[in-house]
Amino acid sequence: MKIRTEPIGSIPRPIELIMGMKAHAEGQLDDRGLQALFDAALRDTIDRFEKTGSPVITDGEQTKPSFATYPISGSDKLDPNGVVIPFADGHTRQLPKITAGPFKYQVHADQYVKRARQLTSLPVKQAVISASALSLLYPSEGIEGYSREQFITDLVNEAEADIRNSLNGGAYNVQIDFTEARLSLKLDPSGGLLKMFVDLNNRVLDRFSHEERKRIGVHSCPGGDHDSTHSADIDYVNLLPMLFEMHAGNFYLEFAGEKNKSSVLQAISEYVKPSQTVFIGVTDVLNPRIETAGEILDTILEAAEYIPIAQLGTTDDCGFSPFADDVSTARDIAFAKITARVEGTKLAEEALSRKSAAM
Repeated sequence: MKIRTEPIGSIPRPIELIMGMKAHAEGQLDDRGLQALFDAALRDTIDRFEKTGSPVITDGEQTKPSFATYPISGSDKLDPNGVVIPFADGHTRQLPKITAGPFKYQVHADQYVKRARQLTSLPVKQAVISASALSLLYPSEGIEGYSREQFITDLVNEAEADIRNSLNGGAYNVQIDFTEARLSLKLDPSGGLLKMFVDLNNRVLDRFSHEERKRIGVHSCPGGDHDSTHSADIDYVNLLPMLFEMHAGNFYLEFAGEKNKSSVLQAISEYVKPSQTVFIGVTDVLNPRIETAGEILDTILEAAEYIPIAQLGTTDDCGFSPFADDVSTARDIAFAKITARVEGTKLAEEALSRKSAAM
């Protein structure tokens, strides 16, 4: 009895890399020096990922400035004063806004896939940012000569290319980071903004065949940055009905950090479609305590009471360091949690196989 297990994406960068990225931004380190740090971090990340026993790995997003803004890195059409996202501990993250059209990605994610695949024989998963998150880059005051409608058309084209290029470039599968989903219910409790986000992302997903969508997933969490969140106070159960209306084959859901797990599982059971696989988070990335394999086994067995085994997988709650400057989680802890997830998933496979055989 097989239970799929996959990471979300990011791994904390080495301190040397974080310092190097800062020095490069300040003109104190040249491109060659920064690239050497990127290469070293990537090799170390993949080597340590392989040692966890994880059957699917990522590049740890070591060379992304953040999970959200990598496509526009280097663009000269940006104003830094865009949408502000507040977190529960008081810190904020601010998106830029575009100043002119047409909107084009400066970086596509397939370049990360190709580089990682040069360093490993394991399947490589690629995370991409959602079209809905990038829709927030268009300024509320508009842009003369470049309408929001034209921006959305360009955005959908670019988001499709980001996914398709990654699949064609050898990605095992592609995960769309949709962390703004839960936040949207905080901004608009009526659910209108969430529906708009889901519809926009479905415009992208509908460009793929049914078989292709089996290799495309959606990740949802309440945001994780500096051990804080932006929307954990929003009831998860209010998000799930609309989330499963997305036309994707896989869903990667924060779960270990939830307080009322039974209600979340009940909602998943009610709204998940037969063609969808649910990967539940079994490691809390905001808690430095390393879960035991036995604890993860118990979490999976509880989930199996609600979700058919053929549709059940495991993952981590979120990426461990979605922004490059986040040092709240140590690399050693991140890899220890991943190892525990892999081991706990194996224990669950064995326990559920024994249970099935005894029936």
